[in-house]
Amino acid sequence: MRLPTILAAGVVTLLGTTAQATEQRMQEGKEAYENTCAGCHQTGVMKAPRTREQADWEGRSFLWDSVLVEHAEKGYLAMPPQGGDDGASRYDVRAAAEYMATITHPELPHD
Repeated sequence: MRLPTILAAGVVTLLGTTAQATEQRMQEGKEAYENTCAGCHQTGVMKAPRTREQADWEGRSFLWDSVLVEHAEKGYLAMPPQGGDDGASRYDVRAAAEYMATITHPELPHD
């Protein structure tokens, strides 16, 4: 094999692996969201901004992922830390926040 062919094959493999990892992370985020966050963020309980409702998120920081993750981890306004799930891992909280950001604003770049 020539070097450019080897490099191209490596890039294709890397992109496939990255896509799989992203898809897995989104699935894990969806599960964490459904288990912990959806109870408030699907219905807007206590004025929680609803997922998939972009208007509910207007006026929020453009540091979307960073701020959302911080609020999910530490709590914000009426939302308790970790969405009230003391057993949620840091990974799950972050994956759920990323999932929420992605399904609500798929057009925005993420941090």
